Amino acid sequence: MLTVERATGVPNYELVGPAGAPVVVALGGISANAHAGATAADPAPGWWDPVVGRGRALDTTRLRVLGIDWLDGGRGDDGRPARIVTTYDQADALVAALDAVEVERVHAVIGASYGGMVALAFAERYPERVERLVVVSAPHEAHPLSTALRTVQRRVVELGIETGRAHDALALARALAMTTYRGAREFAERFDSRPDTIDGADATFPVERYILHHGRKFAAAWRPERFLALSLSADLHRVDPAAVRVPTTLVAAEGDAIVPREQMAELSMLLGAPNTLVDLASRNGHDAFLTEPAAIGRILATALCTRSFA
Repeated sequence: MLTVERATGVPNYELVGPAGAPVVVALGGISANAHAGATAADPAPGWWDPVVGRGRALDTTRLRVLGIDWLDGGRGDDGRPARIVTTYDQADALVAALDAVEVERVHAVIGASYGGMVALAFAERYPERVERLVVVSAPHEAHPLSTALRTVQRRVVELGIETGRAHDALALARALAMTTYRGAREFAERFDSRPDTIDGADATFPVERYILHHGRKFAAAWRPERFLALSLSADLHRVDPAAVRVPTTLVAAEGDAIVPREQMAELSMLLGAPNTLVDLASRNGHDAFLTEPAAIGRILATALCTRSFA
């Protein structure tokens, strides 16, 4: 296996797989990074570990899998992002990584959530460098309700920066985000609606413990300005679907509150290339690409024609 580390002038990236094998790019949500799956050089679980690795859907004994770290614009003097970063900027960064590893054209770009937005931007701007796309739970433009929810999250973080409680604010923003990443059916099935405790004029609920735990975990590993930059990048995302002329598999997750199925269906109608819209059954909503590896694996096998690599 080949693992390539960071090179000067390009984003941090990781390329794993045998030399000469087809190259597949794997891009995830805003919390994803270059390390998509565990490797011998870095055995820590990757962000898509059930899907990327030896014998898995993206089999690194038959494919070369490339991942990149997202650009975030850096930190300004006021604790906010120094500059806006767009999905086209991320697409340009991906090109820089491909140039660094001397890959002219990839077999596929697979993008889920924010990564799917970047995949669409990449295909619009650099169609000659990709044979096909797989876009999971990602639209051609942000849904207004999703923008509304992310706007509240950013305002919470900005208030935290202004009041000296950025860490706590980031944890709350991520806790709110968890209510959009997962599905209503999952919440209903997993959590009792009755409170765990009642203390004076307050109460604590099982679902509250869950979202706050994930909020604190996120805030411990992230910088507020990075969250602000990537959240805004998602809301500024806008491509011309008719200009995307790369064959595409679109995947709509059941119960996705961020990218509703009707928005994926609209993208399917507007794309300027042959495409297939596949439904991903799940109780987990937007995060189904993380929680349904077997189903995602079957979709990828069909979309990438991986049997031809055997």
